[in-house]
Amino acid sequence: MATPQPTPKAPVDAPAGVGDRIRHRSLGHRLLMRPEIGSLIGAIVVYIFFFAVADPFRQLGSLATILYASSTIGIMAVPVALLMIGGEFDLSAGVAVTSASLTASMFSYQFTLNVWVGVAVSLAVALAVGWLNGYLVVRTGIPSFLVTLGTFLMLQGLNLAITKILTGNVATSDVSNMAGFDSARKVFASSFDVGGVTIRITVVWWLAFAVLATVALLRTRTGNWIFAVGGNAGSAGAIGVPVKRTKISLFMAVGFMAWFSGMHLLFSFNTVQSGEGVGNEFLYIIAAVIGGCLLTGGYGSAIGSAVGAFIFGMTTQGIVYAGWNPDWFKFFLGAMLLLATVTNTYVRRLATRR
Repeated sequence: MATPQPTPKAPVDAPAGVGDRIRHRSLGHRLLMRPEIGSLIGAIVVYIFFFAVADPFRQLGSLATILYASSTIGIMAVPVALLMIGGEFDLSAGVAVTSASLTASMFSYQFTLNVWVGVAVSLAVALAVGWLNGYLVVRTGIPSFLVTLGTFLMLQGLNLAITKILTGNVATSDVSNMAGFDSARKVFASSFDVGGVTIRITVVWWLAFAVLATVALLRTRTGNWIFAVGGNAGSAGAIGVPVKRTKISLFMAVGFMAWFSGMHLLFSFNTVQSGEGVGNEFLYIIAAVIGGCLLTGGYGSAIGSAVGAFIFGMTTQGIVYAGWNPDWFKFFLGAMLLLATVTNTYVRRLATRR
């Protein structure tokens, strides 16, 4: 006689609502995992604060000024953020902007050429500087902090020395009367009206670059490579990621945007001071960090860098509109950097907590 088999127990149903809570937590985790969420909250807080304490801050014309101030930092913050996600720094980014504008101006003026020729030569020089930075980093293994610090010092010296040799001054000659100036100005430094408010073209370029960089990071194989080399270059190389090519390309992207920013500088003011740009590299890095980039690499957001630059613009102009002593600006900038770093770290830990 066969031994009767025990009847299997019916599975215990999960309590009602568990699935909904899991789905809710998953959505919350997805939001918290976004690097820019902390900076977005910070931007809302800063906007509300200055909206409440500074009457001029509430005007549309003031918003246009804030956006322009943000764009001049934000254009460079985008490639700097990508580079930081890739695990590297570029301390030469600030003076590279000035180098690009000086090259375009002096080459065109000294050889009496159409300014577009100088623009093209400047682009080649800027890309070459970016390539050199990247090549030295991947070839020698020297930290990018040291490599680009050396480049920073060399560019700073060249900017001043060559400008003095060619012009006998610390500034370039006025190029506003040269052929091609008007068309170049339309591309790099024009403005247009929207509802009676003047918007600078750099705002459009800034937002376009931020969107393109975000799409590249999140929707392309190159974006996966950037995150991979920033997270662990050794492991990334072991699975076939072109680590060296990716890093060099990121440095060249910084060079390209330094060229673009340099062209805006030149065609906005017609002449360039050779000592400009020193210290701006820290503003680009600060905007990227406020936007969610980690100093250790492998984590960050291009759109977050745009939010970080917007916070920078609001703070810069908000202090002026509130009638405060502008000497406090550096204090607020440092406080924002510390607060953003702590907030981003906390949000990331919260998101990854099981």
